[in-house]
Amino acid sequence: MSLMHLSFYSAFTLSSLGLAFHRTHLISALLCLESMMLSMYLALSLWPVENQATSFTLMPILMLTFSACEAGTGLAMLVASTRTHGSDHLHNLNLLQC
Repeated sequence: MSLMHLSFYSAFTLSSLGLAFHRTHLISALLCLESMMLSMYLALSLWPVENQATSFTLMPILMLTFSACEAGTGLAMLVASTRTHGSDHLHNLNLLQC
């Protein structure tokens, strides 16, 4: 395993651990999701270069598109929950009270 692969795997693992264990604010969860998407985008953009495969060059663009849609939806949810509940703490968001 090269140093580049190790850095991608460690960035993805650290962001998923941050998402799993640091669940106080919605904005921190969104930042962890964005760092996961960023590490996946970098890995997908360098994978066709390493393998000389031109058929997978569209995958990073699709991943970046879905990441932008996920970020927009997450920020819209952040604004909506802050307006209705007064803060972005995740313990205030209970699905049973909706």
